Amino acid sequence: MASKRKSGFFDDAGFPIGGSWDEITAPGVKDLNAYALEISGDSLQPVYRQGDIVIVSPNATVRPGDRVVVRTKRGEVMAKILQRQTSKAIELASFNPDQELRSIATEDVVWMARIIWASQ
Repeated sequence: MASKRKSGFFDDAGFPIGGSWDEITAPGVKDLNAYALEISGDSLQPVYRQGDIVIVSPNATVRPGDRVVVRTKRGEVMAKILQRQTSKAIELASFNPDQELRSIATEDVVWMARIIWASQ
């Protein structure tokens, strides 16, 4: 069940909140609820670099192998690759091949949305 608490940059359904968001145009994106995130830092290398833009669709179907953004109940927001999803847990791979798979209990996931486009 979603809570009515609105803190941070996203609501409990994975949609952006607040007034600090800019609008951009992305080719072929038809989801009216899609939003863009600008990559900062180097933790998503070698796939994404500082300044890259990713378009995230909260309505897109998510399948193993998809690049996703996940928010946990602890407030973590992370970009990963969905490896496996069961009724009990999701397994996420980092974009950095040196990092281990991360398993998160399904009950600890607030939302997961697919990255549908990237400017690179």
